[in-house]
Amino acid sequence: MSLALDLARAASPAVLADAIGMEPDAWQDDVLSSDDARILLNCHRQSGKSTTAAVLGVHGTVYRARSLALIFSPSMRQSREVLQTCVTLYRSLGRPVLAEAENALSLILENGSRIISLPGSEATVRGYAGVDLVIIDEASRVKDELVAAVRPMLAVSGGRLIGMSTPRGRRGWWWDAWENGGAVWKRVRVPACRVRPNGTLESLTPRISAAFLEEERHALGERLFAQEYMCEFVETTDQAFGVDAVKAAFSRDLEPLRFDPSGSVS
Repeated sequence: MSLALDLARAASPAVLADAIGMEPDAWQDDVLSSDDARILLNCHRQSGKSTTAAVLGVHGTVYRARSLALIFSPSMRQSREVLQTCVTLYRSLGRPVLAEAENALSLILENGSRIISLPGSEATVRGYAGVDLVIIDEASRVKDELVAAVRPMLAVSGGRLIGMSTPRGRRGWWWDAWENGGAVWKRVRVPACRVRPNGTLESLTPRISAAFLEEERHALGERLFAQEYMCEFVETTDQAFGVDAVKAAFSRDLEPLRFDPSGSVS
């Protein structure tokens, strides 16, 4: 490999993606070319969001000595899957930096850089510092306490946090960051399809056919289909009252009741 090509890969994860034959979609290229510190990937199932995050992880590990990337998911099994994607990408590059450890839990290179997979338990993840990249997979399904424990890991390093998921109702840190996080977050929404005026579906990705999506809509029902493939924050089935109904129950125009020691109400 020429020095010019290696420098180009070092300068941009998007160039590194091309090197492994990824052929990124437009949204993936945008994320890989971005330097945003906080990113939310609200992407449909099988969209390639894990691969996108893995490219960022491998890029930092190969081209930045002593970097540290942590992968969190609701379960250890899910974290290992994302790590395995990182390992596969690293191998496809020809192992440009030799590995000291390459297993189901971590990828550790001779330059001192590490990618480590961890479970989504707040009680077991404390102790890491100087983290350059945090990847939270199935982010809508991890507990708020985990995110609260993870964020301080980025305080000194100024590292990046990438949350990727499909929605899971209008609650929790993921929805709150999407809805109320302001300009701090780069938001990327990638639905698998859109609904034509006649009610049929038009696929927005070459990897999933419209016929399959129609089958999924029939099998899952409109609510779950909208959540998993159209990336919409719909109400969950276990909510007694919808978010909009709860908000509508409050009014700033009404004076609260006031009690005095005599027992009268005003």
